[in-house]
Amino acid sequence: MGAVGSEVVLVDEIPFPSVITTSKPLALLGHGITDIEIHFLQIKFTAIGVYLDPETVGHLQKWKTKKGTELAEDDDFFDALISAPVEKFLRIVVIKEIKGSQYGVQLESSVRDRLAADDKYEEEEEEALEKIVEFFQSKYFKKDSIITFHFPATSPTAEIVFTAEGKEESKIKVENDNVVETIQKWYLGGTRGVSPSTISCLANTLSAELAK
Repeated sequence: MGAVGSEVVLVDEIPFPSVITTSKPLALLGHGITDIEIHFLQIKFTAIGVYLDPETVGHLQKWKTKKGTELAEDDDFFDALISAPVEKFLRIVVIKEIKGSQYGVQLESSVRDRLAADDKYEEEEEEALEKIVEFFQSKYFKKDSIITFHFPATSPTAEIVFTAEGKEESKIKVENDNVVETIQKWYLGGTRGVSPSTISCLANTLSAELAK
């Protein structure tokens, strides 16, 4: 996945290319962080960049007149974004180092709970999630390690790639469409998303694009 040009956007001081080229150029349309507050101290875990096919806007015309603040609260809007048949790419950069297994378990429990609530958690979903947990089990998320999720337009799959300094990249393909969709919901699910700052930024950018 090449980064083109020298344009970068700083997300919490971490550089993100403004365009990433997969099968075509995808633009950085949303960014933010995951964090928690403990005793008034903010602990930041990751920086997130959301790259979308510019054609995405064509699938969201129903929301043409809405402000960013309204879109951020509208889960139907984000469901439409997730189900739009366009390429999506998430780039996640580690701020606070953790074990890969911790990230894997967070992803697993979040995806499993959502699927179970929708009555879509069967053996196939369990197996797909177990493979993801195994993939992250042996990894160590040093600061500046990168996790990417690539969701192609044409098939309900996801490719997850992990890159750490000095190590060869490792990747896994997820082919269960319920799990793939729910991973997208984890990051892009509106008020249910893991990063409110990313959702708010995405809502404002898409609102501006829709108004053009």
